[in-house]
Amino acid sequence: MIDLDRAAETFAAASDLTVGLEEEFAILDPASLDLAPRFDDLRDSAAERSPRLHEHITGELIASEIEIISGRGRDLGDALERQRGLRRDLFAHAASRGAALGATGTHPWADYREQAIIDTEHYRRVEEGLKYVAWRNNTFSLHVHVGVNDGDRAVRVCDRLRPVLPLLLALSASSPFLDGRLTGLHSTRSQIFTRSFPRCGVPDVFGSWAAYHDYINLLLRTSSIIEFTQVWWSVRPHFAFGTVEVRICDAQPTAAESDALAALIVACVAQALRDVDEGVPFADPPGRLIEENMWRAIRHGLDGRMIACGGELDLACGDEYPSAQIAERLLTWTAPLRAELEITLPGAGELVLPERNGSQRQRAMIESGASIHEVYDTTVRETRATYAEEVTA
Repeated sequence: MIDLDRAAETFAAASDLTVGLEEEFAILDPASLDLAPRFDDLRDSAAERSPRLHEHITGELIASEIEIISGRGRDLGDALERQRGLRRDLFAHAASRGAALGATGTHPWADYREQAIIDTEHYRRVEEGLKYVAWRNNTFSLHVHVGVNDGDRAVRVCDRLRPVLPLLLALSASSPFLDGRLTGLHSTRSQIFTRSFPRCGVPDVFGSWAAYHDYINLLLRTSSIIEFTQVWWSVRPHFAFGTVEVRICDAQPTAAESDALAALIVACVAQALRDVDEGVPFADPPGRLIEENMWRAIRHGLDGRMIACGGELDLACGDEYPSAQIAERLLTWTAPLRAELEITLPGAGELVLPERNGSQRQRAMIESGASIHEVYDTTVRETRATYAEEVTA
């Protein structure tokens, strides 16, 4: 049951700009690259092989999915260092158990009707409440938590990040396939999860902790939810951790992309928090305009165009710009806080995002004549080489 008073206390005790990372991977048969329902095996066997890894493994809806969580890092560098070690352990462990791991927003051809929901109280509740919507959601993503002291500040940061969500989605798009077809979408994951789940996608403007408190209380009072995690917004205050959680991104095919996106998200939250604290003027964009950009991100990713005003993040005047400029615009907006907090990538220096995201690379392989299986095979190899680093299966 949700304790709203305890949630407020958690935010009151939280420290600004701690960082936690969550990365979801598909569990695969190494030969066929089909989804393999091996979560219980990998989790349980990790207890003996690597107790540290076991503590950082969680399940995510289906038995063919596994998630690793960094835990609370002092800052971005600490969280990345933790996560990199856990990745190496996870990939080594999966290889030792005869499993491979994939990191794209969707599996290219898996039949959702063959995927089993994991047996936990939470996911039994999700399945019972959502039925087909839950069954269809065989997706994989990257989540980033950033600590924010005070629930009121956290809610107002979420408000300011609303127009940023489609931009982060376009950057992260890595799921052009579903059901054995090129869907024509760059983030098919968002279409079958964000567009299907209730209380999901871009949240309303709440303006204060009191307003968000009243909303959650209404959901509880009307038996709409039992757990606060049943509010699946793409950015939300996380009651258990005292963080702003950004949940918009597809899983990333390479570790470098995942690290860079995480760094950019931390910078966006930090900049939004500074803007809130300094009272920087901000006009909440209409949801309909943000949703237009959401569709553009889902459909065209970085190959399309976005709505904005000149070089600003404001949407009101209705100009357009190429989505390929998204990274530059977000880096410009977050430059003050990135410099102040020295938000770079450990071992790599400056925060650099790839010229083409996962979806663009996969689509280019299809256009060059590769089959979907060949594309996924190449992507899985790339994932193993970068996330596992020195580990080979």
